[in-house]
Amino acid sequence: MSSDTVKPFLINKDEAGNFRLTVRDIHYNSQGYPIVTSTLQAEFFKTATVARSFARDHFQAQAGQFASK
Repeated sequence: MSSDTVKPFLINKDEAGNFRLTVRDIHYNSQGYPIVTSTLQAEFFKTATVARSFARDHFQAQAGQFASK
């Protein structure tokens, strides 16, 4: 089992230069392995900071819960 923890919010840049937010829902099976379901949000953002603000406002995200790609 991996010791890496999955951050619930992923911010990545698409080929057009827009930032996208992916919300990941993490559950664990009976053996403790993570099962991750990812949902790409429909919104486009000009900067990663705006994407973080959106996540804080709509999903109650906190510092340290973001990953970037």
